Amino acid sequence: MSIIGKYVKAERKKLGLTQEEFALRAGLGLRFVRDLEQGKETVRLDKVNQALQMFGMEAVPGKIRRNDTE
Repeated sequence: MSIIGKYVKAERKKLGLTQEEFALRAGLGLRFVRDLEQGKETVRLDKVNQALQMFGMEAVPGKIRRNDTE
């Protein structure tokens, strides 16, 4: 699972939202939310940022991380 996917899932759960509820509130499709939380590598960045906006965050350029342990 991707770092962003883990973050979105954890924050969504803190809010007590199901994936469906989160998708509806964020204006995203349920399939996208599922793919994001499962770490799919080909999700659209604009939609990732749309999801992250729910938590006052955005994806920004940074160093490449090869895995979650680096």
